[in-house]
Amino acid sequence: MAWFKEDRTEPATPKRRTEARKKGQVAKSREIPTAIIILVASTILYLYGYYLNNTLIAFSRQFWAHANSMHVSPLYLDHAGRYILQALSWALSPLFIGLIFVCLLTNYIQTGFILSADPITPRLSRINPISGLGRLFSLSAFVELLKSILKLFVIAYITYRIIIHELPHLPALSTLSINQIISYMVRISFNICIKVGLVLFIIACLDYLYQRYQYEQNLRMTKQEVKEEYREREGDPKIKARIRSLQRQIARRRMMQAVPKADVVITNPIRLAVALKYEHKKMVAPEVVAKGAGLLAERIKQIARAHNITIVENEWLAQILYKTVEVGQTIPPTLYKAVAEILAYVYRLKGKRL
Repeated sequence: MAWFKEDRTEPATPKRRTEARKKGQVAKSREIPTAIIILVASTILYLYGYYLNNTLIAFSRQFWAHANSMHVSPLYLDHAGRYILQALSWALSPLFIGLIFVCLLTNYIQTGFILSADPITPRLSRINPISGLGRLFSLSAFVELLKSILKLFVIAYITYRIIIHELPHLPALSTLSINQIISYMVRISFNICIKVGLVLFIIACLDYLYQRYQYEQNLRMTKQEVKEEYREREGDPKIKARIRSLQRQIARRRMMQAVPKADVVITNPIRLAVALKYEHKKMVAPEVVAKGAGLLAERIKQIARAHNITIVENEWLAQILYKTVEVGQTIPPTLYKAVAEILAYVYRLKGKRL
């Protein structure tokens, strides 16, 4: 199976999920709205049935009360048809409004707000017979078939059990009035719908978990896809490394150009060099204008000698400055005394004043 899945071992990235959502690809179960609609419709009809029954009876009485005076004509039939539709619309509007609201709510809870034209965009692949056969014999089609069979079995079994349970009561219906018989049938129908709806809701919850699993599996990516996405987002690592290298070279070149302006270069004898500059009218404290280790330290010392910059060996101070102060920063107050002593020594050599 790994060959068919193209080694999609990596979980989907946020970008992959966002792109899938824009295309209308989300994890949801179509069974959940169906089950909830059955439950809600049954409950509304059961609770609303008395009012609906009285409304329809009143409408029928009003309609047939004028049967003897009816003059059948196209105009009369038009008015009668509109009257019937209006009466039925008012009577059934709570049911329709409730079902529309429930349908929208159940889909929103599953997926949130999503608006995409991609699922209805015409594509040749959707009318390709080969692709159609592939979908027909796919795992998803097999699962849908099993769900359909299971739902039919549930409906048939629950209906059968309830009818078998009510069979002993059927002979007594002959002694009841029409309204009592209708009430009895409504109660039995409501019982069937509620039990069917509850079982279908359980199936729908299991289906949602399966759809969620399938959605995650379909979104999985190969290692190569993850690398390509990272490259698109962050840039090619080789190019980025080259850019960082060039930036370091430019920074190093600027740093070396600042060494001739330094007042002193503090070193430890082996591998470190830190160049300091201080202008008492412009700076609150001495500033590190260059620093380096190894070959870079040697280069700083060479430039310092070439421009008659005093080099002072102080292993402790060189290490502290190199580790704690970046190029372009002033020294911390804790080092003022140590650096001031060195600058005083340098200025005495050059005849300057601190």
